[in-house]
Amino acid sequence: MKVTVLRKLALFLTVLALASGSLFAGGDKPSKPGKPQKLFNGKNLKGWVVHGTEKWYVDKGELVCESGPDKGYGYLKTEKQYKDFDLSVEFLQNANGNSGVFIRSSVEGTKVQGWQVEVAGPNHDTGGIYESYGRGWLVQIPDEKEGFLKFGSWNTLRIRVQGDRVQTWLNGHEMVDLKDDKIGAATGSIALQIHDGGGIKVRWKNLLLTEL
Repeated sequence: MKVTVLRKLALFLTVLALASGSLFAGGDKPSKPGKPQKLFNGKNLKGWVVHGTEKWYVDKGELVCESGPDKGYGYLKTEKQYKDFDLSVEFLQNANGNSGVFIRSSVEGTKVQGWQVEVAGPNHDTGGIYESYGRGWLVQIPDEKEGFLKFGSWNTLRIRVQGDRVQTWLNGHEMVDLKDDKIGAATGSIALQIHDGGGIKVRWKNLLLTEL
């Protein structure tokens, strides 16, 4: 008798758990930590906001940033904010200019507040970290690591941000491992940059982000 009652109770609890799960399944749910998500859909700029008059467009499934006639600063910022994440992006430099990936940033017009992981030409600190309108360079890349950039070919940049720690890798090589209280206290969007001065063209693809 007792065994039968216990079995019935277990069956009831199982049915109740399944029913509860169905109530919360579906709908608009936030992305789960540990689940990679595409920031760029390969078709259009959905999920992004353009700042400035420089060129942002999609070509052959790739995201392209290019200097325009104004030769000013330009930014492409995610609508969503991200605090702790692991981001991997591939980039191909079609011109020897300055670009980058901003983390925990905010953009007003073409003025950005935040931290840039540099994407630049040979021997110009790709993978380093620069604070705009603040302290300037926090970490520049030593000469022995400058050769990891494959200019004119596809490169993979990985950025991991968790709490006050920022790590970057270029083509699998660690470039920066930094702890900074100011970064740790901040939150904001991810943004791609076109530097002023003209002559910049960078192609991007496979922008994959995992929230931590």
